[in-house]
Amino acid sequence: MTTPTVLFVCVHNAGRSQMAAGWLQHLAGDRIEVLSAGSQPADRINPVAVAAMAEEGIDIATEQPKVLTESAVREADVVITMGCGDECPFFPGKRYEDWVLDDPAGQGIDAVRPIRDEIRRRVETLVAELL
Repeated sequence: MTTPTVLFVCVHNAGRSQMAAGWLQHLAGDRIEVLSAGSQPADRINPVAVAAMAEEGIDIATEQPKVLTESAVREADVVITMGCGDECPFFPGKRYEDWVLDDPAGQGIDAVRPIRDEIRRRVETLVAELL
């Protein structure tokens, strides 16, 4: 069996998609390939998202927002969007999910923790489905 590839996409690739990628890497290890990108990537990852993940023992501090490319979408078996709407390219035959999640941008740690925890729940379900 080939290793499935999951691409997480949000607008800035600085919060939600980075937390989701961190969770998937943590929970699935090398059993699932993890990609993340943004339709309009920020200059840096959201420091509150970094802090929220660090509370769970997951270090995403060295990640950098990346621009969404067609090749990343082509490479992915599953594309999970988080609020990028029509800016996310669509390729027939891919599995798409849209996770409606609050944007952690500009939020304090108390507001980001529930977003982090909801992302974990969804990633755990995804791992169970893919493996």
